[in-house]
Amino acid sequence: MTGERITRDDVEHVARLARLALTDDEVALFSEQLSVILEHAARVSALPTEGVPPSTHPLPLRNVLRPDQVGPTLDRGEVLAQAPEAEDDRIRVPRIFGEEQ
Repeated sequence: MTGERITRDDVEHVARLARLALTDDEVALFSEQLSVILEHAARVSALPTEGVPPSTHPLPLRNVLRPDQVGPTLDRGEVLAQAPEAEDDRIRVPRIFGEEQ
């Protein structure tokens, strides 16, 4: 199937608009890759899709998560007693670099 080819000039033009510095090898690679993508899009557009409803996913989706339910939890005091450091009824952890107190 023949499709519209992306030329080196096309890639260089878009790269200039996007302020991207591309090497000659990258321009050649992207020209080929984008041409393949356009050819694939042309093949997909040519498919007979009359009567096929639009979809967002090829498989039916279902929620696989269970409903939230309160259940048994660990005792706070016991957890804090096993922590290396505790402060104000919470586990104390080292500061993250650059973060204000």
